Parts: sequence; C-alpha cells; structure tokens
Amino acid sequence: MLHLLCLLLLTAGGVFSQPPLRPPAAATLTGALVDPSDAPVPAIRIVLTGGGQSWEATTSQTGEFRFDNIPAGSYELMCEVPGFDRIAQRVRTGPRFTRPLRLRLTIAELKEELSVSAGERTVAPQADRNADAISVERTMLDNLPFLDNNYLSALGRFLDPGTPGGSGNSIVVDGMEMRSAGVTASAIQEIRINNNPYTVEYPRWSRRRIEIITKSSADAYHGTVNFLFRDHRLNARDALAAARPQEQRRILEGSLFGPVANSKKTSFLLSAAREEEDLVAVVFAQGLQGPIKDNVPTPQVNTVASLRISHQSNDKQALFWQYNFQDRWQNNIGVGGTTLAEAGAHSRFREDEFVFNHRAIINANLLSQFRILIGRYWAPTRSNLGAARVVVSDAFTGGGAQADRLSTEFHTSITWLLTQTVQKHTLKYGINIPDWSRRGLSDHTNQIGTVSYASLSAFSENRPFATVFQRGDPRTVFIEKNVGGFFQDEWQVRPGLSIAGGLRYDWQNTFGDLNNVAPRLAIAWAPGKSRKTVIRTGAGLFFDRSGPGPVYDILRYDGLRLRRYVISGAPPSDLSDYPTSIHRLTSGAELPAMMQFSLGVERQLARKTTLSVNYIGTRAVQQFRSRDANAPLPPAFAARPDARVNVLRYIESAGRVEGNALEVAVRGEFAPRVSGMAQYVFGKTTADTGGVNWYPADSYAPSGEWGRTDTDRRHQFNFIGTATLHRWANFGLSVSLLSGVPFNITTGRDENMDGMALDRPPGVPRNTGLGPGAAIVDLRWYRDFRLRPEKKDKSPAFTISLDAFNVLNRVNYQNFVGSLTSPFFGRAVATSPPRRIQIGVRYQF
Repeated sequence: MLHLLCLLLLTAGGVFSQPPLRPPAAATLTGALVDPSDAPVPAIRIVLTGGGQSWEATTSQTGEFRFDNIPAGSYELMCEVPGFDRIAQRVRTGPRFTRPLRLRLTIAELKEELSVSAGERTVAPQADRNADAISVERTMLDNLPFLDNNYLSALGRFLDPGTPGGSGNSIVVDGMEMRSAGVTASAIQEIRINNNPYTVEYPRWSRRRIEIITKSSADAYHGTVNFLFRDHRLNARDALAAARPQEQRRILEGSLFGPVANSKKTSFLLSAAREEEDLVAVVFAQGLQGPIKDNVPTPQVNTVASLRISHQSNDKQALFWQYNFQDRWQNNIGVGGTTLAEAGAHSRFREDEFVFNHRAIINANLLSQFRILIGRYWAPTRSNLGAARVVVSDAFTGGGAQADRLSTEFHTSITWLLTQTVQKHTLKYGINIPDWSRRGLSDHTNQIGTVSYASLSAFSENRPFATVFQRGDPRTVFIEKNVGGFFQDEWQVRPGLSIAGGLRYDWQNTFGDLNNVAPRLAIAWAPGKSRKTVIRTGAGLFFDRSGPGPVYDILRYDGLRLRRYVISGAPPSDLSDYPTSIHRLTSGAELPAMMQFSLGVERQLARKTTLSVNYIGTRAVQQFRSRDANAPLPPAFAARPDARVNVLRYIESAGRVEGNALEVAVRGEFAPRVSGMAQYVFGKTTADTGGVNWYPADSYAPSGEWGRTDTDRRHQFNFIGTATLHRWANFGLSVSLLSGVPFNITTGRDENMDGMALDRPPGVPRNTGLGPGAAIVDLRWYRDFRLRPEKKDKSPAFTISLDAFNVLNRVNYQNFVGSLTSPFFGRAVATSPPRRIQIGVRYQF
C-alpha cells in the first residue's frame, strides 16, 4: 500500500509540475480569387467564420486575400460575386496548413446546388443581406404545407397588404419580370420577398415583389414527381353551405434536369403539371322567396409545361433558351357569395412564352447579363346565360354575367444588366423594359345590359336605380410601352459599413410626365468587432405603372368607338338620342409615386438565428382614382351639368397613401431540428383612394374619402417552419393570425343620381365597419423512405405527406356587407375554406 501511495504522489507531482496549456498558435490564411479564365478578381469581400467569430478581407488588385492571427482550427470560407456560384468551403488553419488557397469562380448558370440547408444565418452589413427578408429555400418548400403546391399564393401573406397599387404585384423570375413563374413547383429553387429593399434593378418596391430563383442544371440526372389529391369526404363542411361541397382535386407535377446526352456543357430542365379540379362555390344569397343556398360546381383544368436548354460556350459565356406553355379553362367563374350560378361565366387562357438568357464575362471585373422574353396569350370569356344581369345590392346577383369578351396580347420584356467591380465598389447599370406589348380587346359586355336595384323591395316593384348598356365597335388595340434605366453603386466603405445608392428612371407611353427619376439609398453599419449587430436604414422613391385597364377605357370609351350608357332609373325605349359616357385622363396625369423609408436593427442571436426590428414608413402621392366630372350637382341632383355627355369619367393621379408599420422578425433555428421564420407587424395604412377603378361617394368632394385602406390590418402574425424530430415525426407548420379588415358602410341607394350606389350615411367616413380577425393553422406530416439508405442524401426517395389546412376548422368570415338596404347588413356572405385534407406522394432521384 505504501508503494502504491508513493507512486500516486509521484504521478500527481509530475502532473502538477507540467507547464500550463497554451492556446493554439495563431496562424495566417492566404489565398487568391480568380474567374473562370484564371484572371484575378479584385475588390471582393471574403468572409471567414468559425468558433462563434468572423473575419473579413478584401481581395487585392491581384485577387489575393489574407487573414492574420487566426487561431488554429476548422473554419468556413465564403465569397459571393454577382453572376457566379456562391463559394462556401471548409478550411483548416495551423502549422500544418500553410498552403495558399485558390478559389475559382464558376458561372452560375451551369452549377446547381441540389441540397439546400438552413446553414448559418448571419447578419451582415450589406444592402442585399437584410435580415427581415423572407427567403424560402428548396428544403423548406418541400416540407411546408402548401395547398396544391401553390407557393406564391401561400407566401403572398408576407407582401404589403395595405397599399393600393395600379397594376398589382410583380413576379421576378431569375432577374426578369414575368406574368407567372414559368416553371412548375418542383423546378423552383428559392423564393424571396423583401430582398434588398432599395435596389434600383426593379421598378416595384420590395414588399410588392416576389423573386423566384429556378433550378438550373447539374452534371447528373435529377428529377421530382409529385401527386396531390383532395376529396370532399376528407373535408369539413363550409359554415354557410347547406351541405358539404362535393369537391375533388388531382395534381400531377414534376421536373427533370441534367446533361443532354453525356455533354458537360449542355443541359436541360423540363417541368410540367396537370391540375384537374372539381371545385364548388358556395352561394349564400337572399331572393324574393327567401334565402338562397346552393353549391355550384366550378370545374377547371390547368396544364403547364416548360423546357429549358442551357449551354456553356466556354469559361466566359453561358446561355439558355426556354419555352413556357399554359392552357387553363374554368367554368362558373364569378359564382359564390351573393352571385348565383346563372350569373357565372366560363373562360379559357392560353399562353406561350420564349425566353433567351445570355451571361458573359467581358473581363475580370465586368459581367454582362442579357435576358429577353417574347410571349403571347389568348383569353376568351363567355357568359353562362344570354340575359340581362340583375344586381340587387348585396342580396343577390342573377341573370346573365354580361361578361363576353376576348383579350389578346403579344408582349416582350428585356433586361440588360452590367455588373462591374472597381476596388471597393460594385457598380450595376443597365436597362429594363418590363413590358412592351400589343394588346387587343373585343368587348361584348353589357350588350343586353346590367340592371341594378337598391333593395329587394325595389326589385319586386321594378324600380332600378341604374341600368348600363354598351353599343358600337367592341374592338380596341394599342401598344403599351414601359421602359426603365438604372445605375447603382454598392460601396463597401470598410468591413463593417456599406452604402448602396442609385438612380432609376421609368417611363410609360400613355402618360406625358418625363420626370420619373427615382433615387434610392441604403446604409448598413455593424458597430464593434463582433459585427453581431447591424443598424440598417434606407429610403427610396418608386413609380408604379397603370396597367392596361385604364388605357383600354380611355381608348374605347371616347364617345364614338364603344358607346357606354349609364342610365339613372329605368332605361328609355330608344338609346339613339341618349348621351354616351366618356372616359379620359386628366390633364397632367402622372405615374403614381411612392416613397418608402425604414430604420431597423438586426441582431445575431445564435449561430443560426437572427432577430430584426424595423420601422417602415410609406408616403405615396399621385395615386390613381376615378371621378365623375359630370355627376348631377347637389343639392337637387336633378340633371347632369352637361346634357350632351353621360358619365364623364376622369382618371386622375391625385390620391394619397400614408402607412406606418413596426415589424419584428425572427429567422433561423428556434430549437434543435426546428427552424423557420416568424414575423409580427403592427401597422396602419390610410388613403383617399382604392385604386384606378375606385370612385368616391361624392365626385365633387373626393378629399372626404380619407380613411383606412380596404385591406388594412392593424395586427399580423405569420409563421412558417419545419421540425424534423424523428424519422416518423417530421412536421411543417404555417400559422397566420390576423386582425380584421374594414368594410365600407353605404346607404345602398343612389341618392346623388350618378348611377352608382356608393352613397354613405351623413357623417359616416369611409371604411368604418370592421370585420373580425382570422386565425389559420396549416399542418403537414411527412415521412421519407430512402431506397438506398447507405447513400443518404444521394439516394432516391419516396415521401408521403398528409396536410391539414385550417386544421382547427375555425370559421373565418369574410366579405362583410355594408349596404344598409341589404338583408345581410353587418354580416358575412362568405368564409375562408374549412378544414381540408391533402394527401401527397413525392418521388425524387
């Protein structure tokens, strides 16, 4: 025992007499960045992260970079250059790892990231790295509950809902503005909203723009096949329906991409989908004989397909050709709520598009990207019934739809972007033609007429307050031209400070204003050495477009071509001597202008989690609205001032919008294996217009229309996320908690004899009614079965999924009636869908 004790004492003495452990020796990491032709690429930011720290370096004129005093260990080296693949590679530092690195850029067109993970989400002081951007990558797109795989509709909740606009939201696909995604769901790689808010590349502000990045190509064949199925037997009953609507929907969708034959320079992307829907619209109306409840079939079939051929000519040039096709038909459109089946219509939409994209490295510091789209569409609409349309204000709409028309279009869109790096500056400049099109319309609506009644009693006594007829030449053709140019300088002042400023100019041929110059500025600053906090601010001016609707109106309703008669009361027996309506642009009409400005703070909470808090302000002027300049004069409202003209509609740019919002967003990993994004918005948006087709209650006092916008919500909370807890416990969750939207309270009568039932009770401002809030919870369960488990992510896999939309089956009422003469005053005539179950099967290889 004594010998053992002595041995322990000697061992302990030896241990405690050793010198203290030293930290790993600091090391130096060096390397060079080159383009595909091996030319050096200067003035590019290189980021090194690891161990909870990050370092930054900028490449020199010879493309070299250097990191000093880096503790020995494993790190991730990242670099992003516009037009090239993002570089992200693991590196080690230490005495045994002293060899300089060589980073070689690859043109983005022909390199595909097949598996996208959450990775490290870090705040960064660059204009295009704002932490409040909504970015949904392929993995999350696969695992979230999306009804019918309609990503754009589901993610539209993150767009700005409260601001009226001339021509809606923009869809930008691979840098080009398009009417739709062009490809099917499985060919989409990523969707972004509110990315780089003040960039000058696009005319629309970021909260009115959805950016889609599609899959490109790979050196092996990869594909996806999705089958989705819904049936009424699995659904809950609609709260307003007399019986459960007998619906069914079947979707077959897929994509395939890879090399053409064994080529290493030519590849293809093929995607297609067939959607067959046996849907039902719920009618909830009131007639002379009492309540009308009916389930009306609204079947539709949609077929889409796309083929892309990509080719890399050499290390400096890549290009692709793409063809997109869509054919959709729908029956009983417009039916539901207070609109009866007889007042529906059927329609068809056929579109063909051709896209060409060319990307070239002109020299080591200059990249050219040219894109052109040429397309056409054909869209006829036919009424179900050839009879006059009968509208009883918010009670029922019956008779024929009076919706017969044919729309055609031949359009093109062009974008040419040059990106140049000059030391610490990244310059972007080019031209953007979002729409140059020949549009045609053959308008046969209201040939038989639309008769409007204020109430059921007025209908029973045949006392209409207005009747609308159209006569004359229905054909209208015009050329719409929208052109833009831009210049932007992204200046990395120092590693923790960047400034991006630029100018954009937009022009539309219908409007004579030539002063649409839009300056935009964004500043991002990361104080301190850790750079875990970023303070971000910016402001920008944005000009909207009118869309084709008002241009059609001023051309066809010129008093000669297509004569439109708006008659107060019963129609005369002969219209030949009756004055016709005229639609005009006001003198000096300009494109709508909107100023957006913001101030926010972003914080790195953890390696994969960020928090952002932002104030967003909106001030808009020159907003479109309509006004009847020949409305009967108060107080008698006996006759129109100019007896030679019926309605004299002026489309004017005189409206205003004011919005303020506080937004809090968290993105990244909320717990082990649980990731997503949550956003809360507290805001208010007010305006004195509802858009280009909106009329004030009193055309002589439009300033009295200031009030909440039609879609203004005070509170909004949205969450999307996934949890992979076990191979049998994988979930996707989507939650929307929304406060109510306002509705307008009207008398239901045309008391000022202008042919529109927009009159409000005395002293009642616009949009003072308030509907209830909504709560929507969607849940997905899914399970992956890999055919070759030993190959993990490279193994072909089957996935089965079960989605429950509105899983709590909460009744979310909508379309509240504000007409005092309606039997439904203060009540909803529609609801959001009840709980619906969707079964999905996916095969990927």
